[in-house]
Amino acid sequence: QVQLVESGGGLVQAGGSLRLSCAASGRTFSTNTMGWFRQAPGKEREFVAAFNWGNTNYENSVKGRFTISRDNAKSTMYLQMNSLKPEDTAIYYCAARDSPHRIITSMVFRATSYNYWGQGTQVTVFS
Repeated sequence: QVQLVESGGGLVQAGGSLRLSCAASGRTFSTNTMGWFRQAPGKEREFVAAFNWGNTNYENSVKGRFTISRDNAKSTMYLQMNSLKPEDTAIYYCAARDSPHRIITSMVFRATSYNYWGQGTQVTVFS
């Protein structure tokens, strides 16, 4: 079992920054694939960024603005979000894949590839 708890969301003006945190506990040694997804009202959950066995992947609209990182000593993953836009408004979810097996890149973008999820943290960007 892996438990994930997000924090760091909030209300920010367009152009501002936020840093989200995802604290992991439990059987974290096999979570080599971890990422962030987001879901805006009335829309499907979409991929934002992820680690996959040492590689990082980003959704095109956040490249150059968001940075994913992790501190293994603290079992915490981060999402630094800069130059925020109103269209970034969503609930942001942390996700982990608890598996010892590597997955291909295309699977990293799919929510169904992850079997543990946090409760989400709201990010609201106003203009």
